[in-house]
Parts: sequence; C-alpha cells; structure tokens
Amino acid sequence: MTRAMTITEKILADHAGLDAVSPGDLVNARVDVALGNDITAPIAIREFRELGAQKVFDRERVILVPDHFTPAKDIKSAIQVKTVREFAMEQELVHWYEGGESGVEHALLPEKGLVVPGDLVIGADSHTCTYGALGAFATGVGSTDLAAAMATGEVWLKVPETIRFVFNGAPGPWVEGKDLVLYTIGKIGVDGALYQAMEFTGPAIDNLSMAGRFTICNMAIEAGGKNGIIAPDAKTLAYVEGRGLRKHTLFSSDPDARYIKTIVFDCSQIEPQVAFPHLPENTRPVSQAGDVPIHQVVIGSCTNGRIEDMRSAARVLKGNKADRRVRLIVIPATPLVWRQAMAEGLFGIFLDAGAVISPPTCGPCLGGHMGILADGERCVATTNRNFVGRMGHAKSEVYLANPAVAAASAVAGKIAHPADVAGK
Repeated sequence: MTRAMTITEKILADHAGLDAVSPGDLVNARVDVALGNDITAPIAIREFRELGAQKVFDRERVILVPDHFTPAKDIKSAIQVKTVREFAMEQELVHWYEGGESGVEHALLPEKGLVVPGDLVIGADSHTCTYGALGAFATGVGSTDLAAAMATGEVWLKVPETIRFVFNGAPGPWVEGKDLVLYTIGKIGVDGALYQAMEFTGPAIDNLSMAGRFTICNMAIEAGGKNGIIAPDAKTLAYVEGRGLRKHTLFSSDPDARYIKTIVFDCSQIEPQVAFPHLPENTRPVSQAGDVPIHQVVIGSCTNGRIEDMRSAARVLKGNKADRRVRLIVIPATPLVWRQAMAEGLFGIFLDAGAVISPPTCGPCLGGHMGILADGERCVATTNRNFVGRMGHAKSEVYLANPAVAAASAVAGKIAHPADVAGK
C-alpha cells in the first residue's frame, strides 16, 4: 500500500517515476519548466557549453526572461541580455521574452499559461516558488543546476518535510495576501521553514484571489522554504482555463499525510503588516508602526505587480496626491497588466497622484534601477526583501507592505494605514 503523501511529495514522486517518496529521499526528477533571467542565465549558458551540450532538452520548456536590469540600465546589463538573446536565437527557444513582450518573470509565466497545476518548475531565481499558487512544485536553483536541467530536462532534489499552515477566519478591511505571508514570516522567522515545503490551506486561503495566492507563495523563500504550495481548486482551474498551454494534473495532500508541524492562524486578528528593516521577519501591525517619515514608495514586483495590486493602490490614491517629499513609483509587472491598468483608467489616477509609471521590470526591487535609494532614505515597497542595501545605499531602509499601505504612505509622507487616507 502506497504511503499517504503531501501534495509536494506527490508531485515529486510523479516526476521521479516513483510510487511514493518520503522526506529526505534524494530523487532525480523530470522538469516541466527550466527558467532563467538576465542575471542568472548567462552563467547557466556558460556552464551549459562547458558540459559539452549542443541543444536544450526541449526548446518549449526552457524559458528565458530578461527582467532584472531591463530595459538595459548600462553597458554591463546590455551585454548580459545580449548573451541570453543570442543563446535563445541559437537554440530557437519558443519562449523568449524581451522588450515590449517582457515582464517580471514570475508574473509573466502564469499569465501566459507556461506553468500549470502539477508541474515541476525550477528557476535560477529564488522567487520561482511563486508558481506553487497553481498547485505546482516550484523552487529556485543555482545557475549550474539550471545548466544541467537545460541540457538533460532533469534535476536532483531532496524531498522536503512539509509544514502545514492553516488560515482560519476572515481577514479584515485592507488585509491582503501580502499581510498573511508577512504575518507568517514574522511568527516563524526567516529560517522558520528552512528547506521545508510550506503548504498553505484553510478558509482564508480558499477565499483569496489568485493574485493573493501568488503573493503568499512568492515569499515562501523569505521564511527559508524550499517551496510554497496551495492545492488547486475551482479558482485555480478558472485561472488556467483558456490560458494553460499544456495538460495539467491536479494533486492534493492525503487526509492522513504526515507534516512536520501544523500552524494555525486566525486571520480575523491580523491587520495590515509592515516589515521593518532589515529582515522580512521584523513585522508589526501598521497601527504600531509609529511615526516613520519616508522618501519613496514602490508599487510593483513579482510579489505585488499584478492588476489586482494596481487596483488596490488606485483605490487609495484616487483623489489624493503623493506628499511632495515622496517619490511614488508604480511598476505594472507585465505588458498585459500595464495595458489593463491603462484601459481601466488607473494610470490617470497614478499620474494625478504624482506617480512615475515604469515599464515592466524588477528594477528597484534588487537595487537595479528605476528607483535607487540614497544614504539615509526610506522606502515603503510592495517587494519581497528589505535586506541591508537591497534597494540602494547600505544606509537606506526598505519597509515591506501591501499595495494599499504603500499607497497610503505615499500620500501621508510616512507609514500609514489605508483607512487613514481612503476611509473604511
């Protein structure tokens, strides 16, 4: 009789051609998608050639998206993109996105149907875990692992233990997926799920939009997680239908699956969160933020750059103007989000508020461009990391929050609750 398994274990067993796996097992697994970007892919390409490989294992499943320093911010970044572009052309890759077709990779791939439920996805970027929101196993790897996967279509993995997070209750006003994951990281710490699968369940997760689910799984890595995952349901299937380019497989955890631990939260007790410098675990409710003047707000990234995030920010910014001491930067994550925001009139709201609207890019999230911080400057960002020097100068500070809190802070000139600017 096959042992009871979690959704993560089932996907790994399926892709390793095994009836069952257990935490700690080492498996060689088939890869559905191998992803690289303009920072990590050049190294993978070099290692691919050193392996003596001539052709990628599947030109439809190796996906390259230059998004971190693009549009190219300097000569070095232009050379990085040139290296990736030439490889994509040489290998005749089907899914190569640049310029007006490019977007922040972890928003772009689901949007284009390139990841479906049941997939095993590796990416040379730590936030590859985003795709767990679709019921896929997705994890970040190093560039050398990506090189091997590009050549063979396989990856070597250790099966992780799983922590089950149960979110009960109904979140209150202005509480979004970002707040649930920040609250979680605040409770368990940045190493609280080290090399463990984070399985998110419960009524509050069921009621979240796909955008909120992507946000939660995106930040599993900020707790040290190997992957974040949510079992697919009707919302998942509605998102994938008409979008998915391949047949999907639905997995779910067995009722008697074994977890290393189960952690239960009451979402009715969670208010909008802010992660203070310099770790995502340094969270507190926005009502306890105190008087923190700011100089910049960034709304975007693979964490919160989707159309729902744009709408959330616009709801707060409508009829308001950013404080004259604050630079407000809005970055729709993909061309489709950009087009939707423009069509819905959100750009008018942002421009009236004094915002700069950027083309899709990771940009300031990693201190790349489009909003670098100077010595002593503070930024409220909807991004995923607030490490020392993450967005610029080593003596700058980044505060993580949801789009509504970020927008309210831009108007107030300091960290603020959305209700203080937009009402209940």
